[in-house]
Amino acid sequence: MKPYLQLFDFSKKINYNREILAGLTVAMTMIPESLSFAILAGFPPLTGLYAAFIMGLVTAVLGGRPGMVSGGAGATVIVLIALMNSNGLEYVFAAVALAGVLQILVGLFKLGKFVRLVPQPVMFGFVNGLAVIIFVSQLTQFKTIVNGQETWLSGTPLYIMAALVALTVGIVMLLPKITKAIPASLVAILVVFAVVFTFNIDTKLVKDISSVKGGFPAFHIPAVPFSWEMLETIFPYSLIMAGVGLTEGLLTLNLVDEITETKGNRNRESIAQGVANIANGFFTGMGGCPMIAQTLVNLSAGARARLSGIIAAITILVIILIGAPVIDKVPMAALVGVMMMVAIGTFEWMSFKVINKMPKQDIFIGILVAVITIWLHNLALAVLIGVIISALVFAWESAKRIRAHRYIDNDGITNYEVFGPLFFGSVANFNELFDISADTNQVVVNFKHSRVYDMSGIDALSKLTEKYKNVNKKLHLTHLSEDCKRLLKNADAIIEVNIVEDPTYRVATER
Repeated sequence: MKPYLQLFDFSKKINYNREILAGLTVAMTMIPESLSFAILAGFPPLTGLYAAFIMGLVTAVLGGRPGMVSGGAGATVIVLIALMNSNGLEYVFAAVALAGVLQILVGLFKLGKFVRLVPQPVMFGFVNGLAVIIFVSQLTQFKTIVNGQETWLSGTPLYIMAALVALTVGIVMLLPKITKAIPASLVAILVVFAVVFTFNIDTKLVKDISSVKGGFPAFHIPAVPFSWEMLETIFPYSLIMAGVGLTEGLLTLNLVDEITETKGNRNRESIAQGVANIANGFFTGMGGCPMIAQTLVNLSAGARARLSGIIAAITILVIILIGAPVIDKVPMAALVGVMMMVAIGTFEWMSFKVINKMPKQDIFIGILVAVITIWLHNLALAVLIGVIISALVFAWESAKRIRAHRYIDNDGITNYEVFGPLFFGSVANFNELFDISADTNQVVVNFKHSRVYDMSGIDALSKLTEKYKNVNKKLHLTHLSEDCKRLLKNADAIIEVNIVEDPTYRVATER
């Protein structure tokens, strides 16, 4: 069934009340975050809200993962700050649109499956680091501006802020034990709003960040010269933004798959992100990607369909158009409390339970990814470094697994049964397996339990053949797979290969 028809598929059991309430809660948490990211980057505040609306609506309808929420995320916005400072806002819109094109290409060529290369320790580090970032970022709301300087709250304002945050956290923690009919986050926001309004409490409100009032996002072609120089300027930013957005989005999709025990479509999600970012570029949005915090708010509120994401996006638009006076008065303490609970829920506490069962290298990788995520706020870089180190560790461990069983049969032929992979990392150990001087004139190397993976392995076989040839001994290679034979042929290696049986290896692919 088409993604946009799933919303109207009445054969599916959708709890419409839960979806609507979850959508309203998500909208409440997205507004201050989108505004904060826009202001941080030097963009007009409304570009953040427009991004939340456009990203949220397009990906909710077309995306590959019901329940995921997209918006103006900090991970992608941070990439564009330097471009904003050097070339201005119009170049940012052009870069966002080009990033969308690149994301669509990733989806069309079905490259989203490569997110499966991210190991579990990297996921632990990524999620735990992100949880810390979400929690720590809320502490900025405990600051105020005095005489142009940012200082921590103190005295009565601090006590009021802390008490309201504690009230929010308490409601979010306790209400689900009583009823799950209404999202606890939404109830907490409404209760704190009522308390502040009823008792006329002086505390920080949403309007203290920025007003959310505006009009419908208008179509706007980025005012940049369409030239090769312009493309050279924006392409690096677009490429990084596309990569960051896809990395965070596909990792979020994996996380939602685990929580809901269902499977999303990575390539469809990539295309949906691309379409949404192109729309952002032409409707004055700052672009974005899936937001893990809001996604977890959505899931914790019980949402499992596309409707909640659509409701959240429409709510943000309605607030921009007519609801600003009400939203402006929502206490920031309520939103801070909700996001702190999201951070606590995001953290993989089970990682502490399994840490004593994990290999030391996995523990190191998880901690390293978390530290890089927290320190640099660059999720894509943290994941990339984690994947590279994991790959190197795997290569090192695999290199040590190659071994051989040597024996001389009744015909006086020396046989080597090789076990383990032959690739660049194991070549040195492979060469040490052979005793050329002690071997008979006929030598058979059996690859039934091994496999040649790369040109380094082919080169090792070629050199081994030359060594036996130099002492007038003949080497035979048996049980090579078809892809191994192709590698030998492509390398133009002069090796006598006697094929007895050719095992067939099947590579898992995504339809």
